[in-house]
Amino acid sequence: MKKDYIYQQIAQKITQLIRGGVLKPGDKLPSIRTICQEQGISMNTAKRVYLDLESKALITSKPQSGYFVAQTSLRQLPLPAASKPSGKDSRSIPHQLISKIYGETERKGVTFFSVGVPAPELLPVAKLNKCLLKASRELKDSSTGYEPLPGNEKLRQAVARRSFMWGGSLSPDDIITTCGGMNAISLCMLALTKPGDTIVTESPLFSGILQLAQSMGLRVLELPTDPQTGIDLKALKAVVKDINLCLLVPNFSTPLGCCMPDAHKKAVVQLLDQHNVPLIEDDLYSDLYFGASRPSTCKAFDKTGNVLWCSSVSKTLAPGYRVGWVSPGRYKEQLLRMKYVHMLSTSPLTQEAIATFLENGGYDLHLRKLRDTLHTNCIRYTNTIAAHFPEGTRISRPQGGLSLWVELCKDIDATELYEQAIRQKISISPGRMFTLQQQFDNCLRIAIGMPWSDQLQRKLQQLGRIAGNL
Repeated sequence: MKKDYIYQQIAQKITQLIRGGVLKPGDKLPSIRTICQEQGISMNTAKRVYLDLESKALITSKPQSGYFVAQTSLRQLPLPAASKPSGKDSRSIPHQLISKIYGETERKGVTFFSVGVPAPELLPVAKLNKCLLKASRELKDSSTGYEPLPGNEKLRQAVARRSFMWGGSLSPDDIITTCGGMNAISLCMLALTKPGDTIVTESPLFSGILQLAQSMGLRVLELPTDPQTGIDLKALKAVVKDINLCLLVPNFSTPLGCCMPDAHKKAVVQLLDQHNVPLIEDDLYSDLYFGASRPSTCKAFDKTGNVLWCSSVSKTLAPGYRVGWVSPGRYKEQLLRMKYVHMLSTSPLTQEAIATFLENGGYDLHLRKLRDTLHTNCIRYTNTIAAHFPEGTRISRPQGGLSLWVELCKDIDATELYEQAIRQKISISPGRMFTLQQQFDNCLRIAIGMPWSDQLQRKLQQLGRIAGNL
């Protein structure tokens, strides 16, 4: 663990030097022997640093000459503009477009840049199968009975133990299990709102949450959002007296991939607590960080139980298992009532299997491999988009997660881009999906959860050509 941490730290520092322009394309890097002497590490650890950077296409090796910064490593496009929603409630959502895109996920031969989960090839399927078999043998009644209302005790214990990684100190009694992350969010919204209430969110935001809010008769105010630091705090302060609920994805949200600084998280928690406005924190992506450590959560700054912390393994381990949880703070009784009314019990089998996987230590090993793959993908996708998309393209720079947010020039309609791309068996997510307002027509989300290959690169290049023709 310690050696892994050291090599990741050094690789991250060199990455920052390259991204910051301190090390330029073609610059020669220190030899492996020099790295060993300067950093006080072994030859194997130093080699691992350079192998990691090579895998991300940041450096190249030349026989008998050493290591050099790659010529493609600085294809850095400008960031997308910060969003500027109108500040008014809107109910315009393209249901037909969303249904069409998600309805095609079983279509054969399509490259799905629109699916924001890791590909099955990146998941420990065989190990999960063993955990399922073990759970079916060990659970009472072979998992055919109901669970206690709060959920699987073994899973709640595992989640509570892992909370120290982000500054939490949860106990199993603080946690309620759910059928995935969206179910956790849905129960929170059902418990805390009534039709006509106002909820504020970042903009853009995952379409499923927007559709959920709309189906519940809620007014949705979208806040201006920076592609790197998240929501505009001034905008939140301006409306906080007029809202009933706040829902945020502070770490690596889809589609922007932004990460709120700790100071912003603390300020948001304090502001909402002062005005007695509950905060639903969707912490779905935090384990998919590209840096040296997991970011903290808003829940870590919660002193009064006003933050309802929601998460799941849907983006990291087993999307189809539908295993999630919520730590509802002082709203626990309301959440338990909602769970009883709407579902009574979650699946004992899948929750026990996930709990076993978390307990056995396999999760952290899997996460390290998955994060490394996603980070490499992020760099390769970004470089390909920079080289092959039309002039004027902007792209996000996420420090974790599963998405890239691409902003094209104003005269390119991303919905039309989708229609032309799907004819070539390429699926994307137009930006209009991620808002209730008339905005982001020239934007799209590219999911980075598929294994990189020459064919995938060709499809991304082809998408760039289609966009250029528009």
